Amino acid sequence: MESKKKFRPNPDLKLMDQVREVLRYYHYAYRTEQTYCDWIKRYLKFHEMKRHPQEMGAAEVEAYLSHLATKGKVAASTQRQALNAIVFLYREVLDVDLGEIAHIRSKRQRHPPTVLTQEEVRRVLRNMEGTHRLMAQLLYGCGLRLMECIRLRIQDVDSGQGRVFVRGGKGGKDRTVVLPEAIHAVLVEHIEKVGDLHASDLREGFGEVYIPEALARKYPNACRETGWQYAFPSKNRSVDPRGGKTMRHHVKESGLQKAVKVAVRKAGITKRVGCHTMRHSYATHLLENGVNIRMVQELMGHKDVKTTEIYTHVMSKDLDVVKSPLDLL
Repeated sequence: MESKKKFRPNPDLKLMDQVREVLRYYHYAYRTEQTYCDWIKRYLKFHEMKRHPQEMGAAEVEAYLSHLATKGKVAASTQRQALNAIVFLYREVLDVDLGEIAHIRSKRQRHPPTVLTQEEVRRVLRNMEGTHRLMAQLLYGCGLRLMECIRLRIQDVDSGQGRVFVRGGKGGKDRTVVLPEAIHAVLVEHIEKVGDLHASDLREGFGEVYIPEALARKYPNACRETGWQYAFPSKNRSVDPRGGKTMRHHVKESGLQKAVKVAVRKAGITKRVGCHTMRHSYATHLLENGVNIRMVQELMGHKDVKTTEIYTHVMSKDLDVVKSPLDLL
């Protein structure tokens, strides 16, 4: 069978421009592009920019990754991210096989997730308002990751069937979750307002939104359709860093993160709580309410049920039946 021909970047471009060209050819997310470029630059700076990466190899990569583990004390996931970026540079951009990389690995530590009680979730949401409150309700009510909520499109919300379709989640996987009845009317009203905003953009000669390049080629008018617009659009239009067109992107995640942080403080909760805590709480409360762990695995989009099993360690119903030896004296 004939092997698939690899894409070769323009040799006249600078190294980082070549990296971006290859990343965009393979339709990597813009956030991934930024992350990979950042790690590649750090790798080059670690070796003091003295040599082109083509002149370096596995030994230099091992030295940098070992430095991250021993000096940088980074988490295992961070070190793996750096490795993925550097391997992409050599394999896809420079067409160099690094072979086996024997580096000092960061220790992977699994900690039980921080989980809020239902009463604590109620207090947090009570201290939020407007769009940020609605987004936080989706995080908890659907078990969405932060960026899954931020990148939600209008067409991904099926109010008729009471479903939310999560497209391109972690690992590029799609999944379907239940839309909470408690926010059904509010979400429908919000989407209607977004539709009005989009109509206003169209009247002013704008109205485009970013969609993956393959879909953009197949459906050239999709970028102006209401269904493709982000459910939580930015207040202002901005220039797309890739295509240079003026579009309306989604809101920044930092806004919701700050709103949750403020609400947690107002609620008097001293736990370390962030947006992802809502997702952890969603899974834990489903298990406490008797939902089968396999169903929870599917709703969370976990590849392995062992990932879902971590929530069984923080279920309150399991702990409530345990009596401390001190109470039995």
